[in-house]
Amino acid sequence: MADEPAPGDLLAFLHGETDARTFRHVDHVRMAFEVLIRHPDFLAAATAYSRALKTMAARAGNAGAYHETITLAFLSLIAERLAVAACDDFEAFAAANADLLDKGALTRWYKPDRLATALARRTFVLPGGP
Repeated sequence: MADEPAPGDLLAFLHGETDARTFRHVDHVRMAFEVLIRHPDFLAAATAYSRALKTMAARAGNAGAYHETITLAFLSLIAERLAVAACDDFEAFAAANADLLDKGALTRWYKPDRLATALARRTFVLPGGP
């Protein structure tokens, strides 16, 4: 794993200035972690995090890449894990929560066809449903 992001990396992310082409899943998890430990209010963290991802996708010319359900589901999982076992260091968090570093982690709760819907991209959907 890469070193801990510098404060400028988080600021660049929050301003949507991160290069989407090199932003991997582990980077999503790392930035979610960084946002959550700095914004104890989950709704404020979710707003900042999703806004950054939307801006990054739009700047890359691929606004449709943003997925509301995947974003909020992963953010919720990370927040829950932090609430259970607070951690100030991403490396320690990642080691204790290696399952979250797998892009397919949500399949534990979501069926792939549910996540593939236009509705799930546009708005948060719960795992069950039609």
